Amino acid sequence: MNNLVVFTMEGCPHCLDFKKMLKENKIDFHEMDIEKNNEEYSMFVEITKNDFVPAFMIVSEEEKPEFFTPDDNFQDLDEAITIIKNKL
Repeated sequence: MNNLVVFTMEGCPHCLDFKKMLKENKIDFHEMDIEKNNEEYSMFVEITKNDFVPAFMIVSEEEKPEFFTPDDNFQDLDEAITIIKNKL
């Protein structure tokens, strides 16, 4: 089973919209506020070379985690939702 981890930041309007869209699509996710989980987020940024939020990763027991960042992997939130639906 794949798990979705979403990196967000308090006060970020795109993050709020993204979480709302995930809930509307009945997609379970684990939220990680980048200010409260700075160490994990720093590793994410180091791997992706992108520090924009909302960003997400899909973690599975069988494969390496997949990382998705704005501009690099998706251009808008609708595209991000489509990616997630196809991967979960």
